[in-house]
Amino acid sequence: MAAPKKGRSASAQSKPGRSLVLILIAIVALTGGMFASGHTTPRLGIDLAGGTSITLKAKADQGSAINKANMDTAVDIMNRRVNGLGVSETEVQTQGTDHIIVNIPKGTNSRQAQEQVGTTAKLYFRQVLTSAPNGAEAQPSTSPSASSKGSASPSPSGSAAGDQKASATTPSPNASATTQGRAVGGALKADATPSSTASPKASSSAAASASPSASAGGADAKLQERFAALDCAKPDERVKIAQNTKPTDTVLACGQQGKAWFKYVLGPARVDGTEVKSARAGFDTQGAAGWQVEMTFTSGGAKKFADVTAQLAQQAQTGQNQFAIVLDGDVVSAPSVSQAITGGSAEITGRFTQEEAQSLANMLSYGALPLSFQKETVTTVTAALGGEQLHAGLLAGAIGLALVVLYLVIYYRGLSLVAMASLLVSAILTYVIMTLLGPAIHFALNLPAVCGAIVAIGITADSFIVYFERIRDEIREGRTLRPAVERAWPRARRTILVSDFVSFLAAAVLFIVTVGKVQGFAFTLGLTTVLDVVVVFFFTKPLMTLLARRKFFADGHKWSGLDPKSLGAKAPLRRTRRQSGPAAGSVDFKEA
Repeated sequence: MAAPKKGRSASAQSKPGRSLVLILIAIVALTGGMFASGHTTPRLGIDLAGGTSITLKAKADQGSAINKANMDTAVDIMNRRVNGLGVSETEVQTQGTDHIIVNIPKGTNSRQAQEQVGTTAKLYFRQVLTSAPNGAEAQPSTSPSASSKGSASPSPSGSAAGDQKASATTPSPNASATTQGRAVGGALKADATPSSTASPKASSSAAASASPSASAGGADAKLQERFAALDCAKPDERVKIAQNTKPTDTVLACGQQGKAWFKYVLGPARVDGTEVKSARAGFDTQGAAGWQVEMTFTSGGAKKFADVTAQLAQQAQTGQNQFAIVLDGDVVSAPSVSQAITGGSAEITGRFTQEEAQSLANMLSYGALPLSFQKETVTTVTAALGGEQLHAGLLAGAIGLALVVLYLVIYYRGLSLVAMASLLVSAILTYVIMTLLGPAIHFALNLPAVCGAIVAIGITADSFIVYFERIRDEIREGRTLRPAVERAWPRARRTILVSDFVSFLAAAVLFIVTVGKVQGFAFTLGLTTVLDVVVVFFFTKPLMTLLARRKFFADGHKWSGLDPKSLGAKAPLRRTRRQSGPAAGSVDFKEA
């Protein structure tokens, strides 16, 4: 059984070129992927690239107090929002009892992140009692006709209503604007951008019913006066009507459709955002809706939504079958309903861009903030200070690397070439992978991460030293280089794996229990530790096997670092047989 094992070992030792070719292919493939992705440098954190620092002040909502629990919840939601947008290395932390500081690095989605960090994202589905263009007299929410499956009737826009399609009218001074919604397979589709087309029939119908009682939709005279005086084009008025409102109140609201503003009287909330299980941005490939937000309700939310749409469908003849999707007091869309929708999902369309749809879906997915926040300061952070610190850090790293190389050259001589080649391979892999991780998982390189990479130089060099010392130990025992390289490997491999495992475990624990920039240090340390194992196994060991066949190293040249005399090697061992005695035929070892 020993012979086949020896043969396999010899075969493995005779083909170290395979491992070298494998790691070369990996380097070429990763480098090619880096250039193909269009990113040739790592993403930088706020301390190196600059960015924006935002100070938010908390304001108590109805039933929500400013306390540590609510502040911590807000920090967690903000963190998940900005990370969901792909803005990594963002710092969100409390300051004092009622302030939150948000540091957002410069990047692709940094503007979206700035908009989202303080957005409450409270979502409600409310019935539309009346609506009108900004500056116009109040008009009741009307729906000229509702069509069911298998029939078609004209809508104000002049289009035929098809399968499970409903339309609603939003009056304008000269024409009727339609806000169309359609339910397909139980999913609501709402178009928040009306089309303004003339419809004499719809306009006259709406004008005829524009009485104070009808236009108020059941609201009292005071609310009607506020509605008539509301100017949605003024930001301060939009903020005022959204403050101190409860889900059970009848409220005023504004909504922007294209460049025009519309105002609404809305009934109590029938479904709220906590009933949304998940939301994601999607593209309507079968229609003209473009980008949309697809929501899935919880089981309880699906039942509420089905009940609400069934009730609204019954009011189609009275024109009270329109409802509004309200986010933080703004009407996102206001479709009408012709029949109950029981699928447990809804799709919000509104001529969204991809960025807007992803932003809205992101806020809905991670929930509403428990408190309202006001932006106190927004400060632009420059990268000047971070650049100086990076320069100092790189200088320290270069000095450290130079000292390591000097030590290797003096102590290991020819073996230092192996160590430096291995360090170079490790550096290339580290750089390329960090660059690819930027667009892949939004990894951003900050100052602590640079420190982690510098510390990794020592970890990687330590692995080479362990292996070199094992080889030297075998030579001191009187073995030639080729068997010494192979016999030293199992012992060195075990030590390297244990050492790297401890380093990786420390990095993993540090990454889990810390937040912010310290995670960058831990991540880089863990990454370089893994790469150390890859480089030692697939580059350093095969390269030593090849060099052991070269005369310069095999003969123990004094500049090879493997000179038996300078290492104090024992004389070679040889076997001799005893010629007589009771133990004739046995083998003794003695020095030559």
